Amino acid sequence: MGEIVLAAKIAHVPSIMISEREGPLKGKRAAAIAALRELGRRARERGADTFLVFDTHWISNFGCHMNANARHRGVYTSHEAPHMIQNMGYDYPGDPELGDAIAAEAARDGLQVLAHKVETLPLEYGTIVPMHYMNERGWARVLSVAAPIFASVEENRKFGAACARAIAASGRKVAVLASGSMSHKLVSNEQVGDGQWEQVGSEFNRQMDLRVLDLWKERRYAEFVRMLPEYSTKCNGEALMADTHMMFGLLGWDGYKGETELLCPYFPSSGSGQIIAEHHL
Repeated sequence: MGEIVLAAKIAHVPSIMISEREGPLKGKRAAAIAALRELGRRARERGADTFLVFDTHWISNFGCHMNANARHRGVYTSHEAPHMIQNMGYDYPGDPELGDAIAAEAARDGLQVLAHKVETLPLEYGTIVPMHYMNERGWARVLSVAAPIFASVEENRKFGAACARAIAASGRKVAVLASGSMSHKLVSNEQVGDGQWEQVGSEFNRQMDLRVLDLWKERRYAEFVRMLPEYSTKCNGEALMADTHMMFGLLGWDGYKGETELLCPYFPSSGSGQIIAEHHL
């Protein structure tokens, strides 16, 4: 039998990597880097052999897609922000077997899911950035999942639940990551500069993010998933928060009862709200 050994909501913003360079942001994301490394340590300590990443920076239009290549190898420069992330090498084993198992399980719920084995299909930085800190030297497999922006919350919930069933039947020990922001109203082009890293896009969004964190800390998940459809849209969710829909589907939706542990303080980045938190199982 397989097992989910870790489930976490994580950040992948470029400011994490920029903070390791000389400049005004240097050192300001040290807490986030430490949190990602701690999650990687916990995953390895618990015997994880695969990272399953719900990646909101890999956006798909129709159907649900997984990068199920046997090997992920390349040099990445962000097409969105090439001045922030460039020439970043990566090399990780993949997990085509788990990808196929998830696709088959999801099909039983009527979902259109494709597990791609296409050598020219690269990883996106919603996977590459956290793996840089969590999966150094590629000790675990990586299976990346796209965010289908035209899927409903219910479809994403079903997909997450199908992932849980497929993992349980797989023999794998899997660390699952919801890689994306909380609120995601980015700053305007006129606001770009040193100050862009220190603000959330609106006070409404910041207050909603903080309320969500309170609900998580108080284990009031049934209330959270009831508000999730509106939260996803009214707070400008990154890829409509598909990663969070999938994660809570995997955890059991309103039946989830576990502790949420915040591993770093809530922080802004270019207008978005960010957190790194483990949802204990």
